Amino acid sequence: MHCIIKSPAKINLHLRVLDKRPDGYHNLESIFAALDFSDTLKAELTPVKGAFELNVDYNFPQSTPVRPISVEKNLITKAVDLFKKKTGFNEGIKIHLEKKIPIGSGLGGGSSNAASALLAMNLLSSANLGLPELPEMALVLGSDVPFFLKGGAAYVSGRGESIEYIAPPSGSWVLLIKPPFSVNTAAAFANLDAYRQKIMQPNDHAPSKKALINALLDDPGNWPYYNDFLPVFPKRQIAVYKEILKSLKEAGASFAGLSGSGSCCFGLFPSEKDVKDARISIKTTLLASKIHLYFCECTFFLAENANLVLEL
Repeated sequence: MHCIIKSPAKINLHLRVLDKRPDGYHNLESIFAALDFSDTLKAELTPVKGAFELNVDYNFPQSTPVRPISVEKNLITKAVDLFKKKTGFNEGIKIHLEKKIPIGSGLGGGSSNAASALLAMNLLSSANLGLPELPEMALVLGSDVPFFLKGGAAYVSGRGESIEYIAPPSGSWVLLIKPPFSVNTAAAFANLDAYRQKIMQPNDHAPSKKALINALLDDPGNWPYYNDFLPVFPKRQIAVYKEILKSLKEAGASFAGLSGSGSCCFGLFPSEKDVKDARISIKTTLLASKIHLYFCECTFFLAENANLVLEL
């Protein structure tokens, strides 16, 4: 028996980081949107009880440097171990991951993989877990993991445990652009805390929850969204981000931003032709500015009720 799960990337259309909590995490306010750009996870039962095997194919351009995550530290392994511990399921499991989402990009690839592993274990074990068991397990694995148990978009708050699913943006194509460096999430939060101690700039005019959600119904050019991480990176990285975001806007993006704590930027375009034309022109523009891209990918938003199970 086996199953194949789509493990999508996401972008943060909006990311406001609030106070640091007693548990060490930060409260946040964000708009998540899942993308058709995804990894693919295949899980199957094997004869040897308790056995676990994980294989990862890094499907990146050959010029892209890859720093593989060890099996022991991979969130897929942690998800399988946690599921077995919680349910007592102990059959042999083999997982193969086709990895397309870059590591350290702010696209949530690791969190998405963990959620896909939980979904796969739930299917293969016939445990049929739902609310609240799967989201509770997902939150143990990481703040972003619960969101990836479904497709679509969501207003996310708390440390990630409060998720209100909403209709995703419609009518836009997305161009993902990652510069040739990655970002460590924990280090980014530490930089943000240090930045705020030096330069306290409270946002007294932050949009309300209602305004953030309703904005998705408006033209992206009118969105009030922003990312609190943009000012806190080293100057060299900030300069690269500014150049990429500028290039996206000049190529016709109705909205451009940074996803998560970086390092992937994104722009929204009205059609497939527009986004593909923009990809060509932006590559030329950034190369002239001596900015070499890690990757440049065209995609679109997943539907609200997307079926992530490709095969069972």
